[in-house]
Order: sequence, then structure tokens, then C-alpha cells
Amino acid sequence: MRSISQADISTVPLARAFYERDTVRVARELLGTILVRTNGHTVLRGVIVETEAYRGEGDPASHAYRGPTKRNAVMFGPAGHAYVYFTYGMHYCLNVTTEPTGNPGAVLIRAAQPTSAIEQMKKRRRTDQLRDLANGPAKLTQAFAVSRSLNGHDLTLGKKLFIVKGDSVEPLDIASTSRIGIRVGLEKPWRFFIRENPFVSKQ
Repeated sequence: MRSISQADISTVPLARAFYERDTVRVARELLGTILVRTNGHTVLRGVIVETEAYRGEGDPASHAYRGPTKRNAVMFGPAGHAYVYFTYGMHYCLNVTTEPTGNPGAVLIRAAQPTSAIEQMKKRRRTDQLRDLANGPAKLTQAFAVSRSLNGHDLTLGKKLFIVKGDSVEPLDIASTSRIGIRVGLEKPWRFFIRENPFVSKQ
């Protein structure tokens, strides 16, 4: 099984221009980047290994499909912000907003390969299983201490929560499937993951 190394730890957050592009393209190119969460004196990091793209109009699986609401307002704002929502009455999910302002789009961060502060993640997740720390959107937010308080947070500031450049992932190492946990929009192959990476939620 193929895992990803963290050869060069960057501290420069991805610029807004990275996010202000087609949502599907951003979802693919987020693979291999590094999610960073500063929590007090602890810095949690993990390589993003699985994502899902959600557009607005034309994508019935998107929260923005029926237009702006109080819940999805962040999706209609500037790109490069965290869109965090509560689901199933118990879990948070982390998304990053994409596309120019007014054109809703978001990428769900489904899974990450932990690379630092792993012991703290284990305590938060109450498990010693490394592969089980962030191999799913709800597990990821728990491991990385992401809650509703970060909804709307600007990822380009390089504070609290942000994403930095990581190792590039070759196109042949990227697989795509239908998105998971939805009932509509299944024809769109907008879930992307690194092939054979053991930290992906489902191969």
C-alpha cells in the first residue's frame, strides 16, 4: 500500500488564487497538500489523501444547490475559507470554499494521513490505530480539533487552520469515484483519492 511522505514542511499557506478555480480541479490538486491545525502549543499536520468536490447550481448533492441560506452562506463568499457544518447530529465536516465570490463551490476534506502531533490525535480519537485517526471526514475533524467555531475561517492567513504545499501527486496515482454518502449526483465522479494509500476512507 502506498503512503505519502512529508519531505518538505512548508509554513506558507496556499494563496487565495489556488482556491479561486474550478472546484473539481481544486479537489484533485488538494491531494498531497498538508492540512495544518495549530491548537495551543500543538501543531497537528496531515497529508490530504481524499477529497470530494461540490458545486452549486447543477449539483443536487451540494448544500448550495437551492441557493444561499444561513447554513451555506460561506460557500457563496470568497474562496479559501473553511466551511464547517454539523451533520447527523454528532459530527463536523471540513470543507474549503472554491470559485469566485458568488459562485458557490466547496471541497470536502475526506481523509488525511497524520504526520505530526499523532499522540494528541490518538487522545482526541481515543484510539491507538494510526490508520483510523483521520480516514473519514468526521474522524478527521475530531483528530484535528475542527469545530463549528472555524466556520468561515480564512485559510490563507496561515493561522489556526490552513493548508500548505506538499509533495506533488502524479496523475496516475489519483483515482476517482462517485461521492460517498449521498443519494443524488451519484453520476458525477467527483471523489478523488490517492491510489492504495492506507489512510483513504474507502479504496
